[in-house]
Amino acid sequence: MRAVLQRVSRAEVRVGGVSVGRIGAGLLVLLGVGAGDEEEDADYLARKIAELRIFEDDVGKMNLSLLETGGEMLAVSQFTLYGDCRKGRRPGYSDAAPPERAVPLYERFVERVRALGVGTATGRFGAMMDVELVNDGPVTLMLDSKKNF
Repeated sequence: MRAVLQRVSRAEVRVGGVSVGRIGAGLLVLLGVGAGDEEEDADYLARKIAELRIFEDDVGKMNLSLLETGGEMLAVSQFTLYGDCRKGRRPGYSDAAPPERAVPLYERFVERVRALGVGTATGRFGAMMDVELVNDGPVTLMLDSKKNF
């Protein structure tokens, strides 16, 4: 699984002009599921992201995690994180998991984050979404579960 994390002061996702997910301070997570991903990938990223120390402490150092700050997460599915742009001018998506495989893993990730105690909103899988955010920092990071194993 691949994730792009953006530390935000607020974020919202809309489908057809209607808000389907909104958070205050926390993390916007764009999450892509790869063809070879398993449940352990979802479990690993959920814990890693919730425990990643990228929020400022009292002296301004990035020393606190989402769990420690009580921040929220907005998780948005993003199959284009598996876009392969090496050939031609149109990305290929053969490395992305098909929806029947990706949906359960995306939902497992969200379930695991919530089980850790993080308030989590979501987008709508497979929908055309408008994502609005205020990047705090800015802090933007990329994680790939396969680079851990």
